[in-house]
Amino acid sequence: MARINQRAIDKHVKDIAKSYERAANRNPIRVPIQTEATGTGGTMPGRDTAEDDPVLARLLMWLDEQAQQNPSHYIDVTRFVEEQQLHDEDASVLAFELEQRDLVRVARTAGGTPDVHLTDAGRAAIHRLKKLRLDRAARLRYTMDAFHRWLFDTAGDQKPINPVLFLATPAAYFAGSEITGTELHEALAHLTQHKLIEHIDTEPATVAITPQGVSCALAGGNVQDHVNQPRPGTTYNTYLPNAKGVIIGEQQNFTQNNSDGVDPTLFVQLAGYVGQVSGTLNMHESDRVELERVAQDLHAEATSPNPEPGRLRQFATQVKDQLVEAGTTIAATMGVQMAEQALGSLM
Repeated sequence: MARINQRAIDKHVKDIAKSYERAANRNPIRVPIQTEATGTGGTMPGRDTAEDDPVLARLLMWLDEQAQQNPSHYIDVTRFVEEQQLHDEDASVLAFELEQRDLVRVARTAGGTPDVHLTDAGRAAIHRLKKLRLDRAARLRYTMDAFHRWLFDTAGDQKPINPVLFLATPAAYFAGSEITGTELHEALAHLTQHKLIEHIDTEPATVAITPQGVSCALAGGNVQDHVNQPRPGTTYNTYLPNAKGVIIGEQQNFTQNNSDGVDPTLFVQLAGYVGQVSGTLNMHESDRVELERVAQDLHAEATSPNPEPGRLRQFATQVKDQLVEAGTTIAATMGVQMAEQALGSLM
């Protein structure tokens, strides 16, 4: 493995910028670039809404443009596939996927072309996309996930590849807008920092996925799940202070003397872990707030002079149930395991 340092990363960013400029000059219109393995990397793991699918999101934004020009007309989705040069996509399938989500109405005509008209739900989805595309953190998270998945699919054998090729794939769109060269450069720096990819000093600059990057892809979660995954001996620093103002995670080998003989260490660690990863679980805002509230209650009880086993069991069970509902990401699964271990200590 080549040694990674800040100077190498800076040089990597400059090399990618030059390569991107040359590629853009040669290909002013975005045309898919074929490699030995295409690996377009469409929907990211765990993303099953139209807004999260790069092709369906682009289609929604395109339909919005067409509807503004002809508000009352049905629109042939075949035109979208042709204009965007998405030769591997079936226009009818795209139309039906939007219809299943109640985002469009499909006209059943004798001609057989997939003509659609936006519904109110479709217009609401477009409004959300326009707001989401301005979320810089969300764009960066998506770019890291999409590039990492594309690299695994395209060069998972650790073969070096020019990362600029990613910008010509259908996955290089977030909320219907193109991922820029600058955004790609930032994502590459973060992936390199976390040792998921490795910079190869070639001309043009190339990258290769690392064994750790392969493990991340095989786990089925996203990059943030992997980055936030607890390591042996990890402590959990969060915003949750106890009554003495000590931040969770700074309390190693935490013990308390109490009449019930309860060791609250595992409950303190569970509350701290939830506070650390709650923002990465892709939960609805109301569910996330409720999870953090229960974690705070658990932390307050666990750090009280005499923790009550019944209340520890109640709060830890609520945390576990909410993490189960959050999905099967690595972060959620690790939290469930921590909750089960904490609950097991009460038996």
